[in-house]
Amino acid sequence: MQCTRGLMAPAGFWKRSLDEFKRQATIAINLEGIKSPTQALPLMNFASSGDIESCKIMCDSDSGGFSSATLDFLPAKSETEPAHARFHGSISTELPPNRPDIQRSGFAAWRTRDRPATLFGKSLWDLDSYAYLALKVKSDGRKYFINVQTESIVPTDIHQHRLYAKKPDEWETVVVKIDDFVRTNHGMVVEPQKDMMTQRVRSIGIGLIDRIPGPFDLCIKEIYATNDVHGKKVAKSLVKDMLAEKKQADHEPGTKTI
Repeated sequence: MQCTRGLMAPAGFWKRSLDEFKRQATIAINLEGIKSPTQALPLMNFASSGDIESCKIMCDSDSGGFSSATLDFLPAKSETEPAHARFHGSISTELPPNRPDIQRSGFAAWRTRDRPATLFGKSLWDLDSYAYLALKVKSDGRKYFINVQTESIVPTDIHQHRLYAKKPDEWETVVVKIDDFVRTNHGMVVEPQKDMMTQRVRSIGIGLIDRIPGPFDLCIKEIYATNDVHGKKVAKSLVKDMLAEKKQADHEPGTKTI
């Protein structure tokens, strides 16, 4: 009896399971549980239009607000303008009529969708062996935040850190120390603070919560975990283009967001 082509093909669930097995085997072979990995771990790389489908847009318009947000894919134009995602729209602080339960408005965000399951269970990122998150972005200078959600006991907890872009309208690599993220819930800093559950990261994304009416525009090339404070990638196979060096910015403590 001959197996069907569909059963033989390592696609879907079985392909994801095989990829996860390879990842865990690589960690064991390289002793990354004992020593820090030298290769960066890609979390999001907007290399094709299909990568946009793995992200979810959130905006106050979902509850009657008047802000707008879109995440588009832009193909590469040159070596200095790589393929990337463009997060753009307009912020409005106008409150929706007939909704007395809503006291403030004016936010937009995107995050990665939950990754499909594998034979080993939920697909989660393990960042426990990494010290930094690095993001290659081109910002308009507005007050964006990096949002990280984990499989914690409180599912609405979000760990946040300011995205300190220093070169508006230019590509740069922003490096953030993972230990500097602040635990929040519904936009408020939670006490007591607890360390992020870095072994079980569910999603990552970026939000705009400065509540300043008007257009916004942020381009994102990639997001990855690394142990290099300058955001350099040791593994050449991950991305061909070299990332610009950038010193780690001091984070802004006690920040609140929606």
